[in-house]
Amino acid sequence: MTKKITDLFGKKIIICDGAMGTMLQKYGLKAAGPPELLSFTHPEIIKDIYMKYFQAGSDFVSSNTFGCNRLKMEKTGYTAPQAAAQAVRLAKEAAAEFMAQSKEEKEPFGKFAALDLGPVGKLMEPSGDLSFEEAYDLFKEVIVAGAEAGADFVFFETFIDIHEMKAAVLAAKENCDLPVFCSVTFEKNGRMLMGTDPHTAVNILQDLGIDALGINCSLGPEEMIGIAKEFLTYSKLPILVQPNAGLPELIDEEAVYDVDISEYVEAIQEMLLAGVAIAGGCCGTNPDYIKALTDSIQSKNYPALSPDADNLRNEKAMAAVSSSVKTVTFGDKPRILGNRINPNRNESIREALKAKKFSLIRKEAANQVKEGADVLSVNVGLPETDELELMIEVIKRISYLNVPLQIESTDPKVIEAAARLYNGKIVISSVNVKTESMKTLLPIVKKYGACVIADTQNENGLPQSMEERLEIAEQIIRTADSYGIGRERILIDCLAQTVPLDPDHMA
Repeated sequence: MTKKITDLFGKKIIICDGAMGTMLQKYGLKAAGPPELLSFTHPEIIKDIYMKYFQAGSDFVSSNTFGCNRLKMEKTGYTAPQAAAQAVRLAKEAAAEFMAQSKEEKEPFGKFAALDLGPVGKLMEPSGDLSFEEAYDLFKEVIVAGAEAGADFVFFETFIDIHEMKAAVLAAKENCDLPVFCSVTFEKNGRMLMGTDPHTAVNILQDLGIDALGINCSLGPEEMIGIAKEFLTYSKLPILVQPNAGLPELIDEEAVYDVDISEYVEAIQEMLLAGVAIAGGCCGTNPDYIKALTDSIQSKNYPALSPDADNLRNEKAMAAVSSSVKTVTFGDKPRILGNRINPNRNESIREALKAKKFSLIRKEAANQVKEGADVLSVNVGLPETDELELMIEVIKRISYLNVPLQIESTDPKVIEAAARLYNGKIVISSVNVKTESMKTLLPIVKKYGACVIADTQNENGLPQSMEERLEIAEQIIRTADSYGIGRERILIDCLAQTVPLDPDHMA
């Protein structure tokens, strides 16, 4: 029997569950506080909801923990870790009981329990007062408890802020070894609430070490098709969709949704035929929707099940960096790097950094963007200053420009702090063929999904022949590959000298 949810990739269309809140409403349950309390007050009903979704064909259920965090569980009598553990245990019990009642040949893959987590409920800095590390800590304590209780994987869903999702993913990757699925939500304008477009969402998240990426909530199934196809255009990972059953209307104090089961299944089918690998429902859907979806795919062939599915997805890989709302790709046309935020090249920047006059740095950054810079390089290294502190402060001050950043430093701690904090996907400048350089920087590139510039020089300096430089580039690419870093994330700098600087080529 399958042991990991990721083992199902390529073997079957993975069926999610539907809405928990819709089912709680049908049972007439209203918690005097967070819905997570119902796992303690009505465990038999929560478990029965899980069971109904398994019976409808769901391969996994999402634990009753969507809003489970310290802030929301305060003054309830239970801690967030307690609520997470209780909900996961009930889901695992339901999975075990269902499998005990089913014949293994009918259910060869098993059933799974996801630790389901939504946004914290506060806006991240600078729009709000929730810091990146505060968000990280809130997710961490629940993830640890859910993993210890036996969750099969972590499922982040309904995120409206890509920066909060990044904090959540790092909390999972650094504190458990479970697979991670990520699902974000979009407005009708085709962007997340904080402005992130589909290409940027995919580019920021897919190289953070997650296992599946998708879209849920907010939109009905018909409206979700276009965004799902955009995800499929760029993603190297299996894509997940969980649309709402349309828009709700309050009738007799009950939310009634306007997309019926046949409309829902028809739209999901179009997304599956486009390449989606994981499908289920969000608000307004129930086991009847999931059962109809399950029945509709029993005899179909889908791109996600093709033997070449992984290769076809990997062919979409491209060199790209992102701010939170804009992605810049490399290789399609020349790109302009703004390189003036550098104390070694700009006297005014050197003095501004010493005096911590960040307004001048903001102005310089804005001017470069106005003049056409596609990416801004940031170097704040001065011997007499705290480079780490300055880097963090400068990133915070210029991120509003929504231009991707290149980070330049000789201190790996500074580079990692920038890669961690930045609301986007950076390019790191730079790694070279020296063993120490690669051992120090490539783990950072891998962990934070960054791109990196590879300098084609060795211990003896700059090789004179094209063949030597090519060999250096190939060696860095091979080493990066051993870390699991795709070659599309390696930007080769041939360190070509301009003609006036080379005496042998001067007229």
